[in-house]
Amino acid sequence: MLRFFFAFLVTLLPLVASAQTVKLTGSGICHDVASPWYERTRTFDPMPDMATCLKSGRAYSGYAPKAAAKTTPDYDRSLYGGWSDADSDCQNTRQELLAELSTTPVTWNKAGCTVLRGRWLDPYTGQIFLDASDLDIDHVVPLAYAHERGAATWTRDKRIAFANDRRNLFAVKASENRSKGAQGPAEWLPSDSGFQCQYMLRFDRIMKLYGLSYGEFEGARITRLREANCSGGTG
Repeated sequence: MLRFFFAFLVTLLPLVASAQTVKLTGSGICHDVASPWYERTRTFDPMPDMATCLKSGRAYSGYAPKAAAKTTPDYDRSLYGGWSDADSDCQNTRQELLAELSTTPVTWNKAGCTVLRGRWLDPYTGQIFLDASDLDIDHVVPLAYAHERGAATWTRDKRIAFANDRRNLFAVKASENRSKGAQGPAEWLPSDSGFQCQYMLRFDRIMKLYGLSYGEFEGARITRLREANCSGGTG
């Protein structure tokens, strides 16, 4: 009878652990039952709860404490302002960038505020465009992407400066920009394969410049893609 009881406990304990235990992996990552990697984590030190585990390790990518009060705003484009016109000459960031990137003198509207025509090489597609209306100004590191990786905690002034930083801007085919949306290099790359390495290097430089952080697994995937596209170089 006693032998049967101990055998029952051996069978029961893993079931109890899987329902309640927080798993601390050898690499120092804490997984609660909401973690998408919880069931796949077989080797771990059991912890009674996330609070205890986080004293020894760090949370898995995407962890959001249910009881924690939200201290940062959800993403909203208005948090990053519109295109700036710092010198008040009626030509905002979009217009000035179009004029700067055109390989021929641009044609302005009568007021001299809006670029109508020029000649632009879209680095994402390798195509030439002559009408400004065919182009979007793309944020290499999308605003929503940055928001989820650190920008949500910035001041409004810093968010506006980021949204207008020309190092993070390209004039590209409108449909290409919209196909990208808020995706990072792990999910989307320019359709011109010859520009993909440069794109990832620029993306990474902006992330580092602004102290933004990739998710754990996302960062590893982007590193592999960069190595594959840049022949092992990281720039």
